[in-house]
Amino acid sequence: MRSILSERAEAGKAVLDIPWRFAPSTTYDPVTNKSGLIAFSTAENKLVTEDVFNFVRDNAQLESRHLRYATLDVDVARFSRALANHLNEYMRPYESITADSIRVTSAATAMHDILAWGLADPGDAFLVSRPIYGRFEIDFGNKSQVKLVYADTNAETCFNVDVVEQFEKALKHRVHLISDEIYACSVFDSGEPDAVPYTPILSIDSSEFIEPEFLHVTYGLSKDFGSPGLSLGGIVTRSRPLLRAIDAVKRFHEVSGPSLAMGNAILENGPWRHGFIEATRKKLAEAYKHVTQGLNELGINYLRGTNAGFFLYIDLSPYLPSDLAGESNAEFALARSLLDAGVFLHPREEHASKPGWFRLVYTQPAGTVTEGLKRMQSVIEKSR
Repeated sequence: MRSILSERAEAGKAVLDIPWRFAPSTTYDPVTNKSGLIAFSTAENKLVTEDVFNFVRDNAQLESRHLRYATLDVDVARFSRALANHLNEYMRPYESITADSIRVTSAATAMHDILAWGLADPGDAFLVSRPIYGRFEIDFGNKSQVKLVYADTNAETCFNVDVVEQFEKALKHRVHLISDEIYACSVFDSGEPDAVPYTPILSIDSSEFIEPEFLHVTYGLSKDFGSPGLSLGGIVTRSRPLLRAIDAVKRFHEVSGPSLAMGNAILENGPWRHGFIEATRKKLAEAYKHVTQGLNELGINYLRGTNAGFFLYIDLSPYLPSDLAGESNAEFALARSLLDAGVFLHPREEHASKPGWFRLVYTQPAGTVTEGLKRMQSVIEKSR
């Protein structure tokens, strides 16, 4: 029987049937639900959410206009100015970012959808390194039907000089470069000498390898300010054609008035913002030290040299089972055993070139991380 849906809708909803595509949430609580699930999958900084909530509760001035269309005329422009100021401070751009080079949207997923629609046609592809955020293929592909092509890189080499040079050569062919800098302020001192310093793409003179209108940056408040529920961010680009194209469709990705009120309060209060980011970096360093100490004690290998973000990359390939227990591959089978033990790691989500690597999000209370590692230990010890 012919579907009542369009062909693109049929193709889009098929993602819902992909095994292990969507991650469950943590239900564990050390007091009220000790047997609940611990999810190491969602990249959310739970260490700072209360700090941000307390600030916006006391400082965001919510007015009746924030419930009206009129807020978009005033507060979007205000947020663009505040965001430009914030990015100029922390990205140290080669050329200053101006408010008119920013288009405000409802966070990263919306930005990716807009860029796919604005820069590529159905069937076109974006070249990406790997491992990489697994949901890019959904963000770019579900509506705009843009594919991803994974370069032959891995976690150990994707930042090597020769790899970067190959990407630079590709830019000579007038292709667009999209730089997702959602973790721009979540940089910390891991104490590891081989950590690669974070270099914002806008901080370098990129004119020698790309024309300005081909360079686009995405940024939002979800990671650096522990506020994914705000759904607030912006695309930064000097491409006038792309800015006009975004203007044509941004109404489908508008931000709410209350979110703008809170976002403006966060970005416009410089002393609080600076202190918050500094405190966050210290918390990230402490959390990283805690989780790596636990992994070292368990004998689990992980990729060294991390100094940003909320997660690290761990190698569970020695524990991949030979008995698939009804799953289609060993990584799914291991994920099933872990889930049965009360801990979730997302299998095959980062499109690694080698099997057995998982992303582990550690920006959770230390006790939760410790309990999650304990549950992992109960599974991997059976494989030794």
